[in-house]
Amino acid sequence: MNNENPILSMLGITYPIVQGGMAWVAEANLAAAVSNAGGLGLIGAGAMPPDLLREQIRRCKTMTDKPFGVNIMLMSPFVDQLAELVIEEGVQVVTTGAGSPGKYIERWKQHDMKVIPVVASTAYARRMAQLGVDAVVAEGMEAGGHIGELTTMVLIPQIVDSIDIPVIAAGGIADGRGIAAAFMLGASAVQVGTRFIVADESIAHDNFKEKIIKAGDIGTIITGIHGHPVRSLKSPLTRTMAKIEREGATASAERLEILAAQSLRKAVIDGNDKEGSFMSGQSAGLVNKRQPVKAIIEEMFREADERLNAGVHWKRPVAFQKKEIIT
Repeated sequence: MNNENPILSMLGITYPIVQGGMAWVAEANLAAAVSNAGGLGLIGAGAMPPDLLREQIRRCKTMTDKPFGVNIMLMSPFVDQLAELVIEEGVQVVTTGAGSPGKYIERWKQHDMKVIPVVASTAYARRMAQLGVDAVVAEGMEAGGHIGELTTMVLIPQIVDSIDIPVIAAGGIADGRGIAAAFMLGASAVQVGTRFIVADESIAHDNFKEKIIKAGDIGTIITGIHGHPVRSLKSPLTRTMAKIEREGATASAERLEILAAQSLRKAVIDGNDKEGSFMSGQSAGLVNKRQPVKAIIEEMFREADERLNAGVHWKRPVAFQKKEIIT
């Protein structure tokens, strides 16, 4: 990767890779490890209260002198406080999800922060570009957690064509082939979540890591199809939720809310097989081993370089060959 890549110069990183801002998983330890390895680590604020996020940011600063960022979920009950806190703590990069960051962008930019929202459509990407964000994470529905409707393959090139700022591809990327494909689609960088869950530095419970490693190509399921779709690994909880949703009873909403309460924490921290929601992308089927973060990043980009340098693997049809002119 060369220095002409706009994401490298914008974020001050070595590899054009951003770690997903996964609630409960993306804490200071993982973020620092990714930043130290040359990517951009993120602390996933999720529903953290302000004091906890402040503690995580300060802890991360003791573990790395490299750039790192914070992902703010705009549905958080503490969002206004968190938006100010990242300014107070001198955070250099903010990514956002689950809503529009419009009301915060001007203030963040006044403090020279890089603002990078997650988008799932061209209309939303254009709106964010008009508001002056620095880049967007275009996330396909292959991703884990909350998802949109379009796949990465079709979403990335359309967003690249619709805006003039860098695009970071996300959704279904877990190896060098995915990175190479993202670059061919026009992305300037990638965001990876699922593979980092199994990293040695990840605090995710061993049960969570093993479930990802053992997952196959159809190992995930989408719940919340009538509201906010979420992709997770198949489990007793997600199968029960999907069954309730298929029944379509209006009374099911309250039951689903009860089932979902604290389910992500139960998965990440407790490894609770029955009550945990193990949010993961479809790329789980590509993840087959635990590694340190540094090894993950270096392996992925070595594979990407090999793919990109090998050229296109196809036999040129006769119709495309230059014909000899006979005089």
